[in-house]
Amino acid sequence: MEEVRISKDEKLYKYMKYFPTKYIESILHIDPKELKINGIEGIILDLDNTIIDKSGEEIPDFEKWKNSIIENGIKIILVTNNFLKKRIEKITKKYNLEYVSFARKPNTKGLIKAQKLMGIENPIKVAVIGDQVFTDVRGGNKAGMKTILVKPLSEKKDYMVTKILRNNEKKILKKYEEYIKEKGETWKEKL
Repeated sequence: MEEVRISKDEKLYKYMKYFPTKYIESILHIDPKELKINGIEGIILDLDNTIIDKSGEEIPDFEKWKNSIIENGIKIILVTNNFLKKRIEKITKKYNLEYVSFARKPNTKGLIKAQKLMGIENPIKVAVIGDQVFTDVRGGNKAGMKTILVKPLSEKKDYMVTKILRNNEKKILKKYEEYIKEKGETWKEKL
């Protein structure tokens, strides 16, 4: 019987659905000009641990960043799995953002709804930005959107279910790093 050899790409294939288009430190490192160059017309932004942690502490300079995105003609809408209206509206009212709550990401329904609310026809012109591989990245990839993974604001204050998933995320990100290195690219390559 002949031995079957599996290529590195084939070994990584099962993980690719969880690979972000780009992986960066924070949303504050996302340059609106780079988004425009890459054809991005709208951003779907996660809430928990992307712009606000579990204790309610917000990412510093969010308003300045948000304004620079909007000034460059890019739309923003918040899509969260959270269903706590008071928590969601603390941010959306303060920063004048529309939102879709209880999205159940990686289900694509909430992401597609947000895309339509922004009036963008082609999903490839939308970037989903969030801190979780299994919800934000997987959902965005399933919807045919670009995905930008950011490091969580605080892993210590994660919900229990998220803490469990973070261990699996680390394994996937290790595979992602292997894949990127093999391709001769860096983690911060273009979208």
